[in-house]
Amino acid sequence: MEVDIAGDLMTLNMGPQHPSTHGVLRLELKTDGEVVHEAIPHIGYLHRCFEKHAENVDYPGVIPFTDRMDYVASMNNNLGYALTVEKLMGIQVNNRVRCIRIIMAELNRIASHLLAAGTYGIDMGSYTPFLHCFRDREKILDLFEETCGARLLYNYNWVGGLMYDIPTGFEDKVVDFLDYFEPQVDNLNRLLSYNYIFIKRTANVGIVPPDVAVSYGMTGPNLRGSGVKWDVRKDEPYLGYEEFDFDVPVGLGDHGPVGSCFDRYIVRIKEVKESCKIVRQAVKKLTPGDVHESLPKRVKPPAGEVYMRTECPRGELGYYIVSDGSLKPYRVKVKSPCFTAMSAFTEISRGAMISDIVAIVGSIDIVLGEIDR
Repeated sequence: MEVDIAGDLMTLNMGPQHPSTHGVLRLELKTDGEVVHEAIPHIGYLHRCFEKHAENVDYPGVIPFTDRMDYVASMNNNLGYALTVEKLMGIQVNNRVRCIRIIMAELNRIASHLLAAGTYGIDMGSYTPFLHCFRDREKILDLFEETCGARLLYNYNWVGGLMYDIPTGFEDKVVDFLDYFEPQVDNLNRLLSYNYIFIKRTANVGIVPPDVAVSYGMTGPNLRGSGVKWDVRKDEPYLGYEEFDFDVPVGLGDHGPVGSCFDRYIVRIKEVKESCKIVRQAVKKLTPGDVHESLPKRVKPPAGEVYMRTECPRGELGYYIVSDGSLKPYRVKVKSPCFTAMSAFTEISRGAMISDIVAIVGSIDIVLGEIDR
């Protein structure tokens, strides 16, 4: 730990190997005793040159690289990229592909939020919820492994279709999981969400007013936690999300000012239940079909450019692709929801206690693989 005494302030480095930074992140804290006057995030420790790699492989070859950005929600990363290339090529997938993609994306959203909630419990000093969340997350990963052979990095959504169709009996296993899992969400709320100590640690910490959230470009649960009702699945629907019945939870400020760490956390817990509703509807809408029906023999889009955004567990993930008409993309640019959330960190952490910095970092639910790309 580096200590630099300048005047009355002391500089503390939190990370990049600190367990509560949720990745390889360094926070430079300017402190006066326990009070943080300024928190400066330093990123780039996980940089893997994703966007440069994408210029040197063909379009299908980019998909495994998308897995490794937000590696907690790889299905959603795959989906956003595949939809963007399909938009550029004018490809329309059949109903079976559409419904399976929605099932996988929402299951991955549940798994991602379970990881966020479980690790956040540890950050706040409660270990048992972590075990409960990971127990249920493993059941989702079992379903993914049965479908595509992988538990974390899937390469499942392809341009024009899917790697494999779902195995026989998969729909029944998904419904059985939902029947088991939905009551577990209520158990988690009793165990962690409405625990008196947890609320005291989070309900008046890291306040992000709606105007600040919008001005910094925050999206997803971080934006909705500030009371702004914006969800790409509702407001700019893709894959036919407009046909599904689900709500968009927002922060209500039940235990303090709206936009607190607690609001961002509880929005994710409420979203888990909404994802369960979507998956049930998608299973009912499944129809027979060939998941390879729309796969092009060669992925060679016409010259042009396209932008597409999807609602990932951490917010809006956007892909901007420029094609020069060849088999390789001329440019692939990614808009990261974690990056925009991290940009607001200095603003929302000013004046917090050192222990509250841990609460704030956990509440914005960042994955450094996506921030650094």
